[in-house]
Amino acid sequence: MATLRELKARIGSVASTEKITGAMKMISSAKMHKAELSIKQLRPYRSQIETIIANLLSADIAVESPLMTVREVACVAIIVWGSDNGLCGGYNMNLYKQIVATIAELREKYGQTVKLTIIPVGSKIAKPVQKLTSEGVAVATDYNVDSKSDEATVKAFTERLQQEFLDGVYDKIEAVSTQFLSVSRQRIASVQFLPIEAASLSSAAESGDAKIKPYIFEPDVESIFRTVLPLFQKAVMQDIFTQNIASEQAARVMAMQSANDNARKLLEQLRLEYNKLRQQSITNELLDIVGGQVR
Repeated sequence: MATLRELKARIGSVASTEKITGAMKMISSAKMHKAELSIKQLRPYRSQIETIIANLLSADIAVESPLMTVREVACVAIIVWGSDNGLCGGYNMNLYKQIVATIAELREKYGQTVKLTIIPVGSKIAKPVQKLTSEGVAVATDYNVDSKSDEATVKAFTERLQQEFLDGVYDKIEAVSTQFLSVSRQRIASVQFLPIEAASLSSAAESGDAKIKPYIFEPDVESIFRTVLPLFQKAVMQDIFTQNIASEQAARVMAMQSANDNARKLLEQLRLEYNKLRQQSITNELLDIVGGQVR
């Protein structure tokens, strides 16, 4: 049985843990709300680009872009967004499971000979995906991006991916990330980043507030479309990064809440045990005193 001194030391340690997890929860909550605000601030820009695309598509003129070129798939890049810090529960492990599932789906669709390159964003996801390295599966870590990359880095990352697609390095690029829905709800999604699907542009056109008017396009619809499309891709990429930050912090809030609750329950149990032991010690001392007086 633990002594009073040992119990007191354990109570102090657990109490410190409770304070730390509570503070970390507050910090993560503040960061999550900041990322959530960034998501909202990004929406008007993306909405405006979607409106432009909607107006271009409503012009009844066939438009094409090299970024929409569909070719035989031999090489696929899979970008996965994780975290650069721990203490966020099963956030990265869930993404790892999705990567494994995505690899299986791609091999089933394009054959076992398809070459796959995983591009991890975040050091905490980069380490586990290294285990997936095998014949036909490589991990690229030379893109100089992380989960906290600024706007300029995200732009350079997007442009490099676009250029590698145009050069034929990759025939298809998949994006595996976590979408932020609320503090208690995030959803892992795997979407095709390149080539750009016509269906995604149609949905963008529908979400954009298209105003069908007799526009005069200068220089021409196709030139404008080819200029706007990369901007649309950059907005999508920035949105993925921001959603990932918000989702990571939301997962950390929930993990710290769980740790804080467990610490509080353990603290209550230790205090109860300490009080019982202390009461027993006082009772024994009183009995010794009374016993001495009787003798």
